[in-house]
Amino acid sequence: MIMAFLLVLMEDNANMDQLDQIDRAIIRELQGDGRLPNVDLANRVGLSQTACLRRLKKLEGSGVIKRYGCVIDQTQVGLPVSVFVSVTMERQIEDELSRLEREIATWPEVMECYLMTGNSDYLLRVVTRDLASFEQFLKTRLTRMTGIANIRSSFALKQIVYRTELPIPPLA
Repeated sequence: MIMAFLLVLMEDNANMDQLDQIDRAIIRELQGDGRLPNVDLANRVGLSQTACLRRLKKLEGSGVIKRYGCVIDQTQVGLPVSVFVSVTMERQIEDELSRLEREIATWPEVMECYLMTGNSDYLLRVVTRDLASFEQFLKTRLTRMTGIANIRSSFALKQIVYRTELPIPPLA
């Protein structure tokens, strides 16, 4: 299944506070269908096509709308294995953290990476076609990085919820 979507990320709460009801409606509509034609979008949010396009360009220009893409069913494209990997560093030194982050950002198997609080320093979501491919990822990429003290992997058995649409709240 391929479903169009809009990846919307908010820079900070200040951007969110500057959005009015119409901006929020535009974002909600586009998150459901990132390929929605401007004429349909304008009708759904109650604007003229020109006004809608102007607002859309402003949302894109300000960075509220980061990019457009599509959601791919990872199983349908031969990547059914999702592994959550917790990485603990030997030391939390800025240069070492930056080096690791730059390297991880180049690995196509890593779908998400977060700097964490708690028991580990990073949490990665890695996708592969099978266990052997994940083992190869560990051997050729992650375990070769210096400064890592511990790696723990948890395999996802079943995906229960996967959302790409942010819960954009209406104005109070």
